[in-house]
Amino acid sequence: MAHCARGRERPRRRRRAVKVFGYRVPAPNEALLISGRKQRGADALPFKIVTGHGVFVMPVFSKATRLTLAMQEAEVIEDCYTKQGLTLSVQAIIAFKVGDDHESIAAAARRFQGDQGQMPTLVGRIFSGHLRSIIGSMTVESIIREQQTLADAIVDASKTEMARIGLAVDSLQISSIDDKGVGYIRALAAPHQAKVNQDAKVAQAAADRESAMAQQESIRHQAEYARQTAIAQAQYQAEIDQAQQTAAQAGPLAAARAAQDVLSERALVAAKNASLREAELIAEVIRPAEAEAERIRALAKAQADATKLSAEAAAAQNRIALDQAIIEKLPDMLRAAAEGLQGANVTVLDGAEGLNSVVASLAAQGMTMLETLRRGMHTEPVAQPGSSVAPIVPKSVA
Repeated sequence: MAHCARGRERPRRRRRAVKVFGYRVPAPNEALLISGRKQRGADALPFKIVTGHGVFVMPVFSKATRLTLAMQEAEVIEDCYTKQGLTLSVQAIIAFKVGDDHESIAAAARRFQGDQGQMPTLVGRIFSGHLRSIIGSMTVESIIREQQTLADAIVDASKTEMARIGLAVDSLQISSIDDKGVGYIRALAAPHQAKVNQDAKVAQAAADRESAMAQQESIRHQAEYARQTAIAQAQYQAEIDQAQQTAAQAGPLAAARAAQDVLSERALVAAKNASLREAELIAEVIRPAEAEAERIRALAKAQADATKLSAEAAAAQNRIALDQAIIEKLPDMLRAAAEGLQGANVTVLDGAEGLNSVVASLAAQGMTMLETLRRGMHTEPVAQPGSSVAPIVPKSVA
């Protein structure tokens, strides 16, 4: 059977920091100064500078001291006279440290190795002098307006001295400027303050106005939205009411439409019946009546034609009879005329020719009388068929 053997666990050994006798390691912000041994070279320093790594220091023969390279702070409060003769109390903060190069470390070590707390004091004194010097060449207005320019000028002026003692300035800030109760700075600020206050009031008024306008606009929008909502609700309610009324009237309307359709069908049937009855009446009454009227008109026309022919025939007969009567009476009329001449004293000239002329004249007079009687008969009215007026018959001439 296969099996595996477990190895024994070895006890872990704790590593202990062993402090080697005489070995020194500086902190990251420190410089280790080792003195006691002679350094080689003409420009060699009387001590050895070690930074960033450890070094073995021979006991009894060498001594190791530490120099801080950390950032430090110095505060300066100084009364300065301006170009205008005004006194200003200026407060400045300087951030400095020992330079990182060996020359700066060596310079600082020579001056401050015994008492490193003297660095801020010395730095403050150096900057106080430069501060008074530079402010004395400036006006209050320029100092207030150009504080960064003032700080840069002080730093530039102190670089040489600071480098000589192995220090480097990181920054300088003017923390406060006071005219010691004179009121000059306040007077300078008064117009600006008034302008700022005025601008602030104007800005506040504008903001209030815009706020009021925004509120009014919001109220108008709310009112408009409420109006539109009310209109929409009314429209919706009207549509709902209309739909309900339409639904309620659907039954009666359907019944009315059905009744109307029935009446329309009845009207069509009645119209068709009327048309049929009209056709029947035309066929049964009008057409026979028209035929009867046409027959009557034909009979009347035939009768009228017959009567006209009868009247014409009667008139012709009357004229013939009249002519015969006149002709029959004409000899008597001539005879009467001749007899009238018997007792007259008539002288006949030309003999037989003159007598013939008289006789011819009498005959001509007789013909004239006959023609006149004919014309008079023609002008008399002709009796119509069925009339009671008898034809005029000329009386016999005596």
